[in-house]
Amino acid sequence: MRYILFVMDDMTIRSDAELTNGTATSDERAAIDAFNDRLMADGHLLFAGGLGSPNSATVIDNRSGDAVVIDGPSSESKEYVAGIWIIDAPDMSVALRLAADGSRACNRKIEVRQFHSA
Repeated sequence: MRYILFVMDDMTIRSDAELTNGTATSDERAAIDAFNDRLMADGHLLFAGGLGSPNSATVIDNRSGDAVVIDGPSSESKEYVAGIWIIDAPDMSVALRLAADGSRACNRKIEVRQFHSA
C-alpha cells in the first residue's frame, strides 16, 4: 500500500529566509539523508522532496471554466507542508512506524495518509 507522509512545520517560528531556503539544520539534513537511505535500502521509498515556501505558492481555480490565479497559499494557517515522503508499506502500522522515524529525523510533525486503491 502507498502512503504519503506530510512533513508539517510552523510558520510562526520561521524567518522569510528560512521559508525560502529551507528550514532544516545541518544535523536535521544529515538525519533526513540517513532516513532516506534506510527507506531506499528497505524498499519503502517511492519519492521524497522538500517544498518551497508557502508564500511562493500559486492557486489555480478553474472549476467555472474561467481560470482564476491567486498568489499565495490556498489557506491561511500557521502550519504548512514543508515536504513529503511517498512510501510503500505493507500496512498502516508499518507506515506509522516509518512516520515516527521520519518525525525524529526531521524534527517535525508528520501527517500520514493512505492513497486510494486504483
